[in-house]
This record gives sequence, structure tokens and C-alpha cells, in this order.
Amino acid sequence: MGAPAGPAPLGRPSPEGRLVAVNVVACILLLVQYLLGMAVNLYVILPARHPGAGAGDYFTGGASALDWVIPDGPAWAAAHAAFGLALVLAAFAGVALSRGSGSRAALAISVLGALAIVGAGFNGVSFLDYGHALSSMIMAGLWALALACYITGLFLCARRAQPRR
Repeated sequence: MGAPAGPAPLGRPSPEGRLVAVNVVACILLLVQYLLGMAVNLYVILPARHPGAGAGDYFTGGASALDWVIPDGPAWAAAHAAFGLALVLAAFAGVALSRGSGSRAALAISVLGALAIVGAGFNGVSFLDYGHALSSMIMAGLWALALACYITGLFLCARRAQPRR
């Protein structure tokens, strides 16, 4: 592991400080995504027929379903899908920041969290296309794994940022 970075220039947070912020933001975004998912679960009935529904090719069907749900689907489902795509981008940004931190543990946790978010997204698209409850259950489990990763990353970064005695 690399040595802790020296003090950051005034007005610029340290790498550990940026990682703490990214992990806090990721946790908040995941909680918002959870609430959007609950709203979809409680208040949305997806139509049986929409672009991508029951597609023979998962990827083509998934792209068609996303292309339909975000602009034309039920509002809660559209918000959940759009926010999920934004969450994937945020997760990749977190991996990039973790990569520059010099901490293998922070990088590993960040990559695992990003993979969990991507996996949850794939299962969300699968649920949208095929309507299987198992896809929704896997999506929820991967959400929990992602949240656990970012909470762990938060503690790792905060501990690393503390001055050594």
C-alpha cells in the first residue's frame, strides 16, 4: 500500500477526503434509488406489451425497453431507470477516484460496489423485459451489496485519512 498523501494544497481536498465524499454521495444515491424502486414496486404496473417485452435477445430487448421506459414509461419507473443509469456513471467515477488513491482495499471495494450496481441494473432490465420476480430479488440483493461496499469504503477512507500516531 502507498504511504498516505501529504497535506493537500489549500482549497483542495486530499485524495482520502475526495474518496470519503464519493462514498457518502454513493450511499445517498443508493438510498434515493431504493426509494424510487419501492415507489415502482408499490405504484406501477408495467404493461405486458412494450418495446423489449419478452425479447428473444436480452441485450437488444433491454436496450429497447430502456429506450421506451425513460421517455415514455410510467413516471416512477422512468425515474428509477434514469437514476439507475446515472448511478452507474457515478460508480465508475468512484472507481476512477479510488484507483488514484493508492489504496488497494478502497479500489477493490469500489470495483465490487460498481459491479453490484451494474448487476442490479442488468437485473432491473431483465425484470422490465420478462417480469420475473427473481430478477427483482437479485436487483435488491445487489443493491444491498453495493450499499455495504460504499459504507465499507467510507470507513476505510475515513480511517486512512486520520493522522497516524
